[in-house]
Amino acid sequence: MTNGGTPLNDNAQPGFDILEIQKILPHRYPFALIDRVISYVPNTSLHAIKNITMNEPVFMGHFPGNPIFPGVLLLEAMAQATGLLGFKMMENVAEDEIYLFAGIDNARFKRQVIPGDRVDFHVEFLKERRGIWKFKGRAEVDGKLACEAEIMCARRTT
Repeated sequence: MTNGGTPLNDNAQPGFDILEIQKILPHRYPFALIDRVISYVPNTSLHAIKNITMNEPVFMGHFPGNPIFPGVLLLEAMAQATGLLGFKMMENVAEDEIYLFAGIDNARFKRQVIPGDRVDFHVEFLKERRGIWKFKGRAEVDGKLACEAEIMCARRTT
């Protein structure tokens, strides 16, 4: 997908900021977990980031004196990145359409994520079958794998 943040695909499109993300995803603070999209390749992949700061509400309890960003929130952020890619893959998205987190396979956690880290999420579209879209995702910090999983999403109307 990328080599040091540079898209390897000539079809890569420039990314977009939080204002565009908020037009696509319904998530809001404190559960909006993608800060920016760096780039995406239509119908193929997306690279997004989340800056982890000590101001995250979760650090009040996870864990005092030893703040670690929860792995389940890395997976949620990865799912939000797949939602962004999914919406960018579709034409004519209705205002009442959302992507729902439908499942997860092969989730693995490789390193802790702490305040000060920038997490790079790389998601890739794998396939669609009977309304379920499957993606492969990675979360990296400084180019090192922190988490990986296969994410399933379902497109639904509200």
